[in-house]
Amino acid sequence: MQIYNLANIPSPPQGVWHLGPLPIRAYALCIIAGILVAMWMTVRRYTARGGNADVVWDAAIVVIPAGIVGGRLYHVITDNDKYFCSTCDPIDALKITNGGLGIWGAVALGAIALWVMFKVKRIPLGPFADAVAPGLILAQAIGRLGNWFNQELYGRETDVPWALDIYNRVNANGDYAPISGRSTGEVLFSVHPTFLYELLWNVAVCLFLLWAHKAWKLGHGRVFALYVAGYTLGRFFVENMRADEATHIFGLRVNVIVSVVCCVVALIVYFRLPKGQETPAEVDPSNVADTDAAQTTPR
Repeated sequence: MQIYNLANIPSPPQGVWHLGPLPIRAYALCIIAGILVAMWMTVRRYTARGGNADVVWDAAIVVIPAGIVGGRLYHVITDNDKYFCSTCDPIDALKITNGGLGIWGAVALGAIALWVMFKVKRIPLGPFADAVAPGLILAQAIGRLGNWFNQELYGRETDVPWALDIYNRVNANGDYAPISGRSTGEVLFSVHPTFLYELLWNVAVCLFLLWAHKAWKLGHGRVFALYVAGYTLGRFFVENMRADEATHIFGLRVNVIVSVVCCVVALIVYFRLPKGQETPAEVDPSNVADTDAAQTTPR
């Protein structure tokens, strides 16, 4: 048994609070906070390029549920042994507040939903994708705090000064409950805080995207391509440090393989997309109609 070590990073004593019968889950609050920050950044960036703020809100209505569904589907498919085994309860696959959203599925299904929406609206998707990229990866960074509260997705055991202490959590009956329980103060083991490594990397990528967009005058979806390449580069290294159960292919964690494939594809796409930035009229064709109408209106 290990005792509480002040030299290490402590895990939160609990990740769920109750207001009467209502559970307040830190994981869900982190996701909501990330969504709000991403929305705020996207509105500012998209309107600055000539886009309509209403398009951002319409996109949110489409992409948020699609992202949650896609993220959960990816997690359940790649970790199906946690939900579909002889002692498992398949209903747990629906309990997203307990943790388990795969960013790959969230981005993939969210992107498909947005592509359909922008096709229907006849608005270019590239400028919106470039506007959303920095806020999206910052939202991912905020969401990683939810893994900290849930004591999940950590790395291998270590004795580095910044090691993360994983507590023994129990419920009201004294049964082991790592997500919904409360800490007894007993440290089960100390591990690499991979949630923190990814959080810091995501913030760095966000700052890089904000700089690159202006310095290199990127457009046509190239900022989003850099987001995918940057995120997957960091995820490759972080994923190789994790110790949680995962599906393996050819002896490698499935997310390691996905990281490599997505990074390579994103870099190819980046170099194949057009250079330069779109004009406000190209970002939102309605700008042309508004300008023409203003010019033909009698004064």
